Amino acid sequence: MPNKVLILDFGSQYTQLIARRVRELNIFCEIYPYNSSNFILKDYSAVILSGSPYSVRSKDALKINLDKIKGTIPLLGICYGAQYLAHNYGGLVDLSNSREYGRANLISISSESNLLDGINQGSQVWMSHADTIVKLPKNSVRIGSTSDVENAAFSFQNEQTYGIQFHPEVYHSSDGKLILENFLKKISKIEASWTPASFVDSAINSIREEINNDNVILGLSGGVDSSVAAVLLNKAIGDQLTCIFIDNGLLRKNEFFSVLEQYKGMGLNVIGIDAKKKFYHALSGIVDPEEKRKCIGKVFIDVFDEESKKIENAKWLAQGTIYPDVIESVSVKGPSATIKSHHNVGGLPDFMNLSVIEPLKMLFKDEVRKVGKELKIKDEILKRHPFPGPGLGIRILGEISPEKVTMLQEADNIYIESLRSKDLYDKIWQAGVILLPVKSVGVMGDERTYENCVVLRAVTSTDGMTADWVDLPYKFLQDVSNKIINNVKGINRVVYDISSKPPSTIEWE
Repeated sequence: MPNKVLILDFGSQYTQLIARRVRELNIFCEIYPYNSSNFILKDYSAVILSGSPYSVRSKDALKINLDKIKGTIPLLGICYGAQYLAHNYGGLVDLSNSREYGRANLISISSESNLLDGINQGSQVWMSHADTIVKLPKNSVRIGSTSDVENAAFSFQNEQTYGIQFHPEVYHSSDGKLILENFLKKISKIEASWTPASFVDSAINSIREEINNDNVILGLSGGVDSSVAAVLLNKAIGDQLTCIFIDNGLLRKNEFFSVLEQYKGMGLNVIGIDAKKKFYHALSGIVDPEEKRKCIGKVFIDVFDEESKKIENAKWLAQGTIYPDVIESVSVKGPSATIKSHHNVGGLPDFMNLSVIEPLKMLFKDEVRKVGKELKIKDEILKRHPFPGPGLGIRILGEISPEKVTMLQEADNIYIESLRSKDLYDKIWQAGVILLPVKSVGVMGDERTYENCVVLRAVTSTDGMTADWVDLPYKFLQDVSNKIINNVKGINRVVYDISSKPPSTIEWE
């Protein structure tokens, strides 16, 4: 019997949160666009319909044929998913007359509902919709209300189909995890068998079966994802794996040598390549962020291709692609217009003649760390902050030069080491310094200066999809600012970014 969940995405900002909550219950799930034909329904034990920014009443409403799903396997519609069930099965959805956004409390909870079993009267939920279900669909009953939303939850009679107009996946829904657990474990009878240990075992078997006797090359970045991918592959195929660590000149200060030594100490077969000059030459004169990404990616491929040809019988390229990369590269209404070039999703140039293997492509970032822990990788690597694929190339706004890289490396090193010394590093998800294409007037000694400005950035997050800025102590920021200005020639101003994602992004480019 299948033991996983299918999540059909209608474009909600919370869809990945649904998947994360399901995974937290040790149940495997996959996300597909609502209009995808790339999944086989019989492989799943339950289906969840996500929310959406669209209205089921509009001409451009996202539509799906549920004939093979509804009444066949357990089905849960969330927000738009619930309204779609009502709209298409004899109910009525209309524009709400009352506020249906933010916190609300469940009342009139049905004691006979398996979905809401164990949920107490007054349980807080999170609403986020402009429409509301005015009339329930045919053959359904109300199982929960709030003071403003009469049909907050309902179920179809004689089948395991449910609709809820609130979001159980967000933290604001205090019993949301229990509701999902009721649906998946009690109603759908799914076994909670998705664990880091089970993933490692199945991944190793899958890798061995797929690779056979071929050799694999992997481009290490120094980050968590590629490091975990390397150790997992090494555990599966041993000396059939060769890792290549390229110094693109856009790493943090001394990172190339320190990480190279760290990898060798882990028993990995690693080749270090100094390609700084090639990257700097190719990047000369380029200002546009996406062009920089493409340029860095092209040079990386060229260098990688040159080195891979020296490895006998290399048939595979391994990448540390993770699930958010895969999801972000496909939009709900078709392929995305622009995919971040550093995501690597989408394969390789034909001339490389390598097949791609991505052993972590179904994992979220926190799951990658859990798998790394299962593989006994040191915390020094697992707790390392995420670092963008193009490195400092997208933290230098405007044209890149060796001089700017050195300046930013020094400022970044002061900031990161200060975070470590004050025991703040592990409390932060990602931190870094951005060099702006802005010069400002300053006074140093008795002289006026006209020098560069840098931005300090620090955020908390779980997987990078959303992020909040960190309220660092003023005294800490003051000390870091003084150290940077006094020790890094060319910088006379330091500012701190207090923007969250959304609406801002973590990186500036």
